[in-house]
Amino acid sequence: MRVEGDVTIGRSAEDVFDFVADERNEPQYNRRMTQVEKISPGPIRVGTRFRAVMTGMGPPAEMIIEYTAYDRPKRLASTTHLSNMDIKGGLLLEPISDGSTRLQWTWDIAPHGIYKFMGPLVRRMGERQERANWTGLKRLLEAQPHPSAAGAASLTR
Repeated sequence: MRVEGDVTIGRSAEDVFDFVADERNEPQYNRRMTQVEKISPGPIRVGTRFRAVMTGMGPPAEMIIEYTAYDRPKRLASTTHLSNMDIKGGLLLEPISDGSTRLQWTWDIAPHGIYKFMGPLVRRMGERQERANWTGLKRLLEAQPHPSAAGAASLTR
């Protein structure tokens, strides 16, 4: 099943991409993401892996996220493995003439076990959660000062 949508963020595609590509930033805009650590060495790129913990209904869920595409500042794709589902997809970032960015997300969700039989519910929950995540990112990034031309201000930790 597919979950997709888009949001316009009043920041450059580079700003949005750089912030989102460091998965360790996600707890700042996704209230359900409680913990993220980078578990692969080196810079963030294709093959980079993160371990994350998300809360929601039931016990916290651990997941492994691996980047399968990294084309700054246009496209970021990943696979995410949880005990109850696999998620593949990514983000497309499109600069808009006013300096903002249209961020599109597309996720293909493959539930496992009993979750296979809960497809419509899983999809509705996924759509609602993704909209909340990316709207949270929009609020967060638009509230931060723009980085200076010299790069003195940073969006990431």
